[in-house]
Amino acid sequence: MLALLERHLAFCHQHTPPEDVYALDVSALLDPSVSFFSCREDGALLGVGALKQLDERHAEIKSMHTAAEARGRGVGRDMVRFLVDHARDRGFERISLETGSMDAFAPARALYASTGFAPCERFGEYPDSPTSAFMTLDLGMARS
Repeated sequence: MLALLERHLAFCHQHTPPEDVYALDVSALLDPSVSFFSCREDGALLGVGALKQLDERHAEIKSMHTAAEARGRGVGRDMVRFLVDHARDRGFERISLETGSMDAFAPARALYASTGFAPCERFGEYPDSPTSAFMTLDLGMARS
């Protein structure tokens, strides 16, 4: 699992200025406000994703990453759906995310858009940056 998280961080650092990388490292994933999940098939790690509680009604998707060898198989879509369902089960009303605005992050933005997320204003403590794209989903409107 550490190797996949390291690949995720390396990808983010490769395509984003260092001051604009907000992906969580292992120590940040251990924060009590974060729930971390993995997707496996026959023991092989296919993907990871985390949900961070921002407040009583709002959660954020963090550290979503699908192993290169598992891409195109619906792992990312399944993880997003799982995180949305988990957020709904925990009583959150809204789930948001920050991802890159650069071309390298276009597949991630397309995945989120295809699962109902829409562009939104900056939220939380994120600074105003042209390298960030923000998206949100009203869980009252979300479908499983």
